[in-house]
Amino acid sequence: MSKARSVFRCTNCGAEHPRWAGRCDVCGEWNTLVEEVVAKSAAGGKGGAARRIGGHKTLAEGGSVSSPIRLRDVAGRAEERWKTGLNEFDFVLGGGIVPGSMILIGGEPGIGKSTLLLQVAAKLQLAGHRTLYVSGEESPLQVKLRADRLSTEASDVDLLGETLLETIIATAAAEGPSVLVVDSIQTVFTADLEGAPGSVGQVRECAARLMRFAKETGITVFVVGHVTREGGIAGPKTLEHIVDTVLYFEGEGLLDHRILRAIKNRFGSVDEIGVFRMTESGLDPVSNPSELFLGDRENHASGSAVTALLEGSRPVLIEIQGLAAKSGFGTPQRVATGFDNRRLALLLAVLDKRAGLSFSQLDVFLNVVGGVRLTEPAGDLAVAAALASSVYDRPLLEESIFLGEVGLGGEIRPVSQSERRLAEAAKMGMRRAFMAQRAIPSRVAKGIEPVGVRTIGELFTHLFQ
Repeated sequence: MSKARSVFRCTNCGAEHPRWAGRCDVCGEWNTLVEEVVAKSAAGGKGGAARRIGGHKTLAEGGSVSSPIRLRDVAGRAEERWKTGLNEFDFVLGGGIVPGSMILIGGEPGIGKSTLLLQVAAKLQLAGHRTLYVSGEESPLQVKLRADRLSTEASDVDLLGETLLETIIATAAAEGPSVLVVDSIQTVFTADLEGAPGSVGQVRECAARLMRFAKETGITVFVVGHVTREGGIAGPKTLEHIVDTVLYFEGEGLLDHRILRAIKNRFGSVDEIGVFRMTESGLDPVSNPSELFLGDRENHASGSAVTALLEGSRPVLIEIQGLAAKSGFGTPQRVATGFDNRRLALLLAVLDKRAGLSFSQLDVFLNVVGGVRLTEPAGDLAVAAALASSVYDRPLLEESIFLGEVGLGGEIRPVSQSERRLAEAAKMGMRRAFMAQRAIPSRVAKGIEPVGVRTIGELFTHLFQ
């Protein structure tokens, strides 16, 4: 009988350590080592180390030789993707589900991961693709209660309440479904390892076996993953490297819309987003996200500006609200929601130095409407315009959009793919676009007029004088 021993694995990278330490030597993260009990393999067997002949390493005993082939001799065909009927979900995946792929979906608790996958399972079942839904966290009754609330009929979906990996794979192999949904990977365990469900070793081994099962059988596997406090998927980082596609389900708890984002996709482009609205009957796709984020905008209010983000290949118009008010304390406040605080401090310094707009005695509040996170510099010009509009208490020109990065010298720099952004702005009824002078494209969408500006001072001259 093998003797049990303990090792310490890093929950971030999965590296193994003989003893506990405060910091992982491989990835450098602190307080990530957890103890696991593993079975010690017997030494000296026939599957031991490789033999050496003439100073060269040779094949280990029991191994076999496999003949490689040239890439030009590899025969392949384009697989037809399966459509779920949820257009936003298919768009994020690159046009639909690829048979035999493995897809990982992560998100905060209660964000709607199980609801989305149950809707996907119901849609696929209706389309003729048999689906097996494995629930390791909820009882069959809980899953049925959720299915009864959905607008899509899900009563024909096969349901299995199981957490043992060997039973899940054996059942899927016997039933032969087209799609297997595992909710969640942190609750599944294999009897071959001693660790508890959710440990680094269990998560990594279960994910690797499910991936192998998907490739060997052609069954598409969906896996739900928990997230940590920092927002990353719990378990070793190798979990994201194993699967074909990684999707993150994002959204504010108090808002009714959700964003599905692809951060890895071997069968399509990354950073694509799909927008859903949470309703009593499930998640409804939002075909026009710009309309959702601009629906309640007040054109005549000061401190409001519109910009166009590029999420993957999709331009999305969002509203940026700025408020500058007299400070009631000794040190003015700087509060930003959906925007980097250090970037805000940089823009305030540029406005002070290059445009003569001082915020030293003013509290500054900045909000990106809709719970969206603004990370690309294309929104700098809109942030500057919104803050200046609030200081002067004068609304910006109606039906205007602002595109551009603001440099430390006050210059306006161009942004990528301005044609797509302008086309989306024209579709939403915008009539003018303030942007870098040298970034004006040769072909502009009908109905919108580009206005070229070189510096932040020149922009304010257009807006307020």
